[in-house]
Formats: sequence, structure tokens, C-alpha cells
Amino acid sequence: MTLRGMTMLQRCGVSVGRRATGWLAAVALALLGLTPLLPAAPAAAATQYGHDISWPQCPAPDGFGLPMPPASSQFVVVGLTKGLAFTENLCLADQVAWVRSNGKPAHAYAMSTFPTTAQLATYRNAGPWRGTTRAAQLSNVGYAEATAAVASLNGVGWRPPVVWIDVEPRPAQPWPTATAQQRLENRYVVEGLMRGLREAGFSYGVYSYTSGWQDITGGWRLPAVPVWATAGRLDYPTEAADRCTQPSFSGGRVYLSQWYDDTRDYDRTCGAYAFTPLAVPPSSMTGSSSDLDGDWRNDVLARSGDGRLWLYRGNGSSGWLPRVQIGSGWNGMDVIDRVGDFDGDGRPDVLAREKATGYLWLYRGNGTGGWLPRARVGSGWNGMNAVFSPGDFNGDGRVDVLARERTTGYLWLYPGNGRGGWLPRVRVGTGWNGFNALVGPGDLTGDGATDVLAREAGTGRLVLYPGNGRGGWKPRVAYGTGWNAMNAFVGPGDFTGDRVPDLLAREAATGYLWLYPGNGTGGWQPRVRVGSGWQSMTALS
Repeated sequence: MTLRGMTMLQRCGVSVGRRATGWLAAVALALLGLTPLLPAAPAAAATQYGHDISWPQCPAPDGFGLPMPPASSQFVVVGLTKGLAFTENLCLADQVAWVRSNGKPAHAYAMSTFPTTAQLATYRNAGPWRGTTRAAQLSNVGYAEATAAVASLNGVGWRPPVVWIDVEPRPAQPWPTATAQQRLENRYVVEGLMRGLREAGFSYGVYSYTSGWQDITGGWRLPAVPVWATAGRLDYPTEAADRCTQPSFSGGRVYLSQWYDDTRDYDRTCGAYAFTPLAVPPSSMTGSSSDLDGDWRNDVLARSGDGRLWLYRGNGSSGWLPRVQIGSGWNGMDVIDRVGDFDGDGRPDVLAREKATGYLWLYRGNGTGGWLPRARVGSGWNGMNAVFSPGDFNGDGRVDVLARERTTGYLWLYPGNGRGGWLPRVRVGTGWNGFNALVGPGDLTGDGATDVLAREAGTGRLVLYPGNGRGGWKPRVAYGTGWNAMNAFVGPGDFTGDRVPDLLAREAATGYLWLYPGNGTGGWQPRVRVGSGWQSMTALS
């Protein structure tokens, strides 16, 4: 991507991750009579070979005058920035003109960068989130990075089918990586860029490599987001091809792989690909288990007395968009719970237990407020008197489920396998029959681990059980009494638009729905009434 050779790296201070044997590898391939790096045009379904270019191909002083792709190049990926976000490739217009005049299919790529103090101050409110928290501010910076990239595209009148997001180390402006919280903050920046591209009408994917992605994001799993994977400088002739078949750094499908030397960046398609827009989930990946319609705003499910299921669409700022009916006949279910992306397709799903049979059904969300065909994912679940998802409870990047056993009070962790099934269950608690309400609100404490809220039946106290991120618990925290006035709890994720999880609770005596905004450290801001008449609903999730 920017500048791949070590000499260039030293000259411009831009990191390129793991880059490996250079032009010597190309020479060695030629001497051995192996397949050349840029073969003649293949048949329509064959692998294609190309290059990525950006500001290093600009003449001095804007670049280093590196060569443009040869005529044999079958596609091009064009960089929009000069090494860091909020900079510009000053030769973008000329390079896009070259792409057009040579008739090459082309994508674009944009750098994702952790903001400087000045950039955070400038862009912390330049996005759709309410910039009252650091998480929201960082997300807005990422959104602004996307806005800058889109402005560059608009400036040259180009709309490529895909804009790749480059996520790799930046010595000139490093990502903070020392703690889990810092890696979570890095994800907020990247996610803001995703949302900005999506709302501008572009499909996107991510470019990185395994160790860089792990360092920066903590190994963020994005199984439905396309991948462009770099092999660095080639260590062996088939390494770039291996990137196409090996599991990717994020779990997503690899569409392009890359290698480079001191002069060029080389790319290949992974199988047949026609350079059309890629299918990308319509919504975010962090804290998005409640966004069922794909608009980056969290929602609530409610079942009315006649069995109809309603989607109450959040507006992203503590209120509602018009509700939508998304099902009927749901009176046969005695558990309905939003579980996030349980099957690994990037779209939030719902688990429902059938009262008559004890079957557990996965209702696979389509990402736009509807359903794909449901699948049965368990039987015998009528032995549980509480079933809910806390999100990723054991820290493996996959959605899990917690269930309380009716006869023993044991709390069981059912780890999801990320594909719509289960790993072996683990007991994570005893004595949980003393609670008459359980909910997974997300990460209330801001430590990167998901938590659980439980109401004591005898006292009405609401107790926070902070998760430790590894399938266990930190010391619990009690919030006080009086919570037995509520007869339903919902963890909608971030309902206010500040990127902090919140709690919704229905008051039994009035039917009012109250919003308890999270403060990001395990407590609450003053509550706000966000609805009335909710007593007509027989289930909330």
C-alpha cells in the first residue's frame, strides 16, 4: 500500500508491516522458471494479477517517481491518502485518469489512523455519534477519516466499487496497543470509517496482516467483512496464494492478496472476482447486537398480545423511528432474545424458545429488519428458566449464551462457535435461582468485557456482575433497592448515541418505559422516560 520497500520506509516513516524478500524474490522466481508475477491475461474465471499504487508513484516532490503498473497489469488498487488519514494523494486525479485510459478495473484504499490530540479535538463531533464520551469521539474521528477519503473521490469524479480500509502500524502516528482498552478504542476508529463509507454508498473491506491486526484491534473477528491480505515480502513462491486459502486475520473471506518489493506492490485475486461491489453487512460490528435493521442505530423487539412481533427502531438519540411489524405467531415462544451475530454472517440474530417443545430456534436476521430461514439449534431447553445472551462472554470473539437451570440454579455458559452452533457448555455460577430477572446489557463498566445484570427476588436490588472477559466474573456491585417496580428489562446496547451501553426498564404500575443511560463506568446517568403504553407488550427484548 503506501511504500513497501525498507529503503522507502526509512525515507518516509511509513510502516508497512511484515514485508519480506523483495526484488530478489522476483529474480529468483524468474531464474527458477516459475510462473511470472504478472502473467498474460487469463481466462475469464482465472486468477487475475495487478498492482496497488498511490503517492509513491507521484513525481518528486510529491512522491518518489516509482513506476506505474505495466501494461500487463489486469487491475489496480489506488490509494487516496499520503500515508496517514486526513492527507491526500496529490496525484490521485492523474492516477485515476491512467486507470480509465488503460481500461483497468480498479478499487481504492484509504488509511485508518489513530488521531493525534489535535485531530481528536477537531473531529470528535464530526460524525453521527453524540460526542460526550471518548468512545463516541474516536468513532466520529473514524467517520471523519471516511468523509475525507470520500471527498478525495468526489474531487476526481470516481466511484470505485470497493474502498479498502488499511489497518496497519504507523510509526509516524502509532496506534496505542498496550492495553485491551486501547485496542478497543482502535476498533472504534476503524468502525467509524466503516460507517462513513457505508453511508456514503461504498462497500468496504479491510487490509492488514495477522500480527498487525492482533496488535491493533486485539484480533477483532469480522467474519462477514471482506479481506485484502498482505504476504509482505515473499518468503516462498506460493505465500501470496496461501493468503487466499488460509484463515484470514479477521475471519473474513479473502478476495485479494498482496506482496511487494522495493519498487512495486503486487496483487492477485483469490479465485475469480469481477471487481464488482462486495457484499458487506449493513451495520456495525462493535456493540451492534441490537441494530436489527442495519442503520447503525440500536432497536428493541416487542411482542404484542396477539402474537405479533414488532421492531421498535431506535433513532440513535434516545428516541424512536416508526415501528415495523416483522412477524406473527410468536405467542408460541416463551423466550425471545437478541443475541447479536450468532451465525457469523455479520447480521444480528434472535434466539427463541418454543414453549411446547423446548426447541431453541435461531431466527437469522437479514440485516434490514427481516429474517432469513430459521434453524433449530437445540432441544431440551425447557429445563432452563432463563436464557439470554451477554454477547461475547469468554473473549473468543464469538457470541455466547447464558442459561439458568431450573432445578439447580446453576448458570451455564453455552459458548457459540461463530457459525450458528455450540462449543461444550461450562458452569459459571451457582445459586442463581435467587434472581427473578437477568439481562445482558453489554459492557457497562467500560473495561472491554461484557457484563450481566441480575435482580434479587427477595430485596429488589439490581446487581451488576462484571465479566472478566474470559468466561468468569469480577466482584459484583449492587445498585440499590426498588427495582422490583419493574417487570421487564432490556439491554439495547447504546440507545443514546454516545457509544455506552444503556438499560431500558418497564414500570409495572404505569407501563412507562424508562431509559437508564449508562455512564461508561458501571453506573447510571439520570433516567429518562422514553415511552408509555408498553404494558400491552407480552415480551420485550
